[in-house]
Amino acid sequence: MARATQEAPRIAPELLARYEAVIGLEVHAQLETVTKAFCGCSTRFGDPPNNNTCPVCLGLPGALPVLNRKALQLALRASLALHCRIQERSRFARKNYFYPDLPKGYQISMYELPLATQGWLEIESDGRTKRIGVTRLHMEEDAAKNLHEGFPDSDRWSYIDFNRGGVPLVEIVSEPDIRTPAEAYSYLTTLKQVLEYTEVSDCNMEEGSLRCDANVSVRPRGAEKFGTKTEVKNLNSFRFLTHALEYEIERQIGVLEAGGAIPQETRLWNVAAGRTEPMRSKEFAHDYRYFPDPDLLPVRVSNALIEEVRCGMTELPDAKRARFQRDYNLTPYDAGVLTATRALGEYFEETVKCGADPKLAANWMQTELLRRLKDSGKDLREIRRLHGFPIRVTPADLAQVIEKVQSCRITAAMGKKILARMFETGGSIDEIVAAEGLNQIFDRGEIERIARAVAAKNPENAAKYRSGNEGVFKFFVGQVMRETRGQANPQLVNEILRRILGES
Repeated sequence: MARATQEAPRIAPELLARYEAVIGLEVHAQLETVTKAFCGCSTRFGDPPNNNTCPVCLGLPGALPVLNRKALQLALRASLALHCRIQERSRFARKNYFYPDLPKGYQISMYELPLATQGWLEIESDGRTKRIGVTRLHMEEDAAKNLHEGFPDSDRWSYIDFNRGGVPLVEIVSEPDIRTPAEAYSYLTTLKQVLEYTEVSDCNMEEGSLRCDANVSVRPRGAEKFGTKTEVKNLNSFRFLTHALEYEIERQIGVLEAGGAIPQETRLWNVAAGRTEPMRSKEFAHDYRYFPDPDLLPVRVSNALIEEVRCGMTELPDAKRARFQRDYNLTPYDAGVLTATRALGEYFEETVKCGADPKLAANWMQTELLRRLKDSGKDLREIRRLHGFPIRVTPADLAQVIEKVQSCRITAAMGKKILARMFETGGSIDEIVAAEGLNQIFDRGEIERIARAVAAKNPENAAKYRSGNEGVFKFFVGQVMRETRGQANPQLVNEILRRILGES
């Protein structure tokens, strides 16, 4: 819980133990559609400002919105993945407020009739499983983006990029079931994984595809009544979420212990200072003057549409993790790593389908594939989306390397070299073996010649071995493998060395 700057008093552990935090998260996820929620403008990130706009998303007079069917299907997919009760009838409303990034003067959202309610998500935290309720899931459009330059005490310019305005979102509101920053972290991580698996959202926090606000209060441990909550905004990373909650819990306890009262307010997380800061008071409910949008018909979801969406869904992470343990006899840890993303799980299963032993495939993927992807700065999920699996090391390539190592045609060290070359050059295993001279040496005469030379150069170690010092044997094996550039067959090396070293 250390921070660069800490203005809230540090709370002693025994005092922290007397209080309990109550946390609820509101998560906005951008739906992975090509076009916006109610018009045909592109949702593409990074385009020149104000290029992806039209009369509908700019709210010009006479423009009529039309609901994006793909956005509705993705929202239903998220609802099913979160075990929500999908409402047969939901309705869009106008949320009225005036801000520069809201060209219409209102936001199209859902209010009293959301798309789905009463869901749940299971998380793992502190070695136990906990179910967190999902209050509601509703659809809405995003606002535009304000850009500022200059300094408050000098010339300051503000610009508005309307490209983001009208992009489709789902807002997922949790029940106040979260009690610690660690549980909040686990909830957001698990939710992100589910949304990515189902391809509802790419959840790119750097591009704003996943945003989170937290409602947090504290109360004496054992009390039933909630304390006064504050809303914390600007939580654009998992790490910031954890730090902001830690700070805010300590701050509120400090205020209460000093005899003060917690005002209901919205606070921002100041990343540089490492603290939450007041943004605006929420003593009274903000009157958004919601009313049904007269330009949009109510959304009616039939059982047939729900089943259509359900049939198109992929296997969810929990189910895949359990299946990997059951069908491939993987440990819970290995299954967890290999199902961390949908692309990684699919890569593993493709490798097994190509003939690789499941446990060996799991080991090679974790020790070699993931490390090299990390070193190269590549993301398997992104590569899969653009090109299929990584074009330089396909599941078939990895399976072939594993099979050659398993059948002793190459050593494990040679297999690692081959994979490294594949990442660099994209060549096939046979081309790399030929070019690098990595064929394994099975010539008994050649191995014996090298082994005798190594033994002759190291008479003292040879004597130690003969006197019963088994530890020096590894030294001789290493010397022979070095002389053969790792290409000598390990079984033959061991057999021949023991015979030579055993001679008097």
